[in-house]
Amino acid sequence: MQEIKCPKCGEVFQVDESGYAAIVKQVRDKEFLQEVKNREEQFESDKESAIQLAKLETEKQYSEMINKKEAEIALLKNEVATELMNKKVAISESVAEKDREILELKNKLATLNADKELELAKIINEKNAILSEKENSINQLRAEKALTEKECQLKEQSVKEQYETELRFKDEEIARYKDFKARLSTKMIGETLEQHCEIEFNKLRATGFKQAYFEKDNDAKTGSKGDYIYKEFDENGGEFISIMFEMKNEADTTSSKKKNEDFLKELDKDRREKKCEYAVLVSLLEPDSELYNTGIVDMSHRYEKMYVIRPQFFIPIITILKNAALNSLEYRKELAVIKNQNIDISKFEDAMNDFKDKFSKNYELASKKFRLAIEEIDKTIDHLQKTKEALLSSENNLRLANNKAEDLSIKRLTKNNPTMEAKFAELNAFNKKNKK
Repeated sequence: MQEIKCPKCGEVFQVDESGYAAIVKQVRDKEFLQEVKNREEQFESDKESAIQLAKLETEKQYSEMINKKEAEIALLKNEVATELMNKKVAISESVAEKDREILELKNKLATLNADKELELAKIINEKNAILSEKENSINQLRAEKALTEKECQLKEQSVKEQYETELRFKDEEIARYKDFKARLSTKMIGETLEQHCEIEFNKLRATGFKQAYFEKDNDAKTGSKGDYIYKEFDENGGEFISIMFEMKNEADTTSSKKKNEDFLKELDKDRREKKCEYAVLVSLLEPDSELYNTGIVDMSHRYEKMYVIRPQFFIPIITILKNAALNSLEYRKELAVIKNQNIDISKFEDAMNDFKDKFSKNYELASKKFRLAIEEIDKTIDHLQKTKEALLSSENNLRLANNKAEDLSIKRLTKNNPTMEAKFAELNAFNKKNKK
């Protein structure tokens, strides 16, 4: 209980805890609200005073700022006026300077135009001088051309006269040759052609035909013979080319004119009998034939390795056939090497075939034994299969026995057996007694 004294009458009375708390709360709330109200009034008063003070301060600052800006504006106006005055003075000076520069440029332009006119006149004079020089050069070249043409005409005339002179000499030489041929007998003409060919060959024997044999064919055992036989040998003394030569000529006044083909069959026969590789007919027959006058004529379509030539192709035909034989000699050597290689290859093939035969026999024996082994394995597999089936059958019987064992129980064992029933009954009673 709490005692409360009345402030007016001084009477003291008691109140419980809840009443006392209510009275205290009432007094405290009233004082708090009064204090809040007082504080609000004081805050409003202070707020108004601050606002008035801030307004006065702001107005003062604004007034000072305006005065300062006005002073700055006045100062800027003065600076701008001064700057404009300076710009006007500078522009006036610049205009005056530009006018002076323009005047100077005009004077320079006038001077430059005068110099250009003088330079242009000088260039024109130089070009005129060059044109004059060119015209002089052209005239000089024309004169040289005319002189050259005249010299060419003179040279052409000189060459023509020289050619006519040589042609006349040739005609005279031909006439002398025809007269010489007319005065020779047929035998003398033939011997003269043979001597010509032999002389031509002997001129080159020491340089181009050191290993060569070139002699008359004096062997007439077979009833006929050629004129010359040419043979050549390599460094080992082996013959690599042989040629049978026949020389034929006749006088222009001979009544019965012979042809080259009349001697080809006999020449081919002599070549074969003397075992020569080639046959060449050196002929002056048919002097107007375009076929024989063009060069070396190959007659292989009529007779094997047969040629007909004029005397001027005697040395060239030997050279051509010799070079061909040298090439074939290289091929023959390579062929011999290849042949030896083929022999080695054939021996290798024989050895390989022998190996194949022996391997085949061994393979057959092994294959036979392999088949026997497979048959034995098949038999073993059949035996194992039967054993497997027997084991599977035993497994089935064991499974049935296991099922029967699992079905076995106490009731089945004691069924229709009084003794066993009595024993199990005693055992159950004993177990129950021990548990208690």
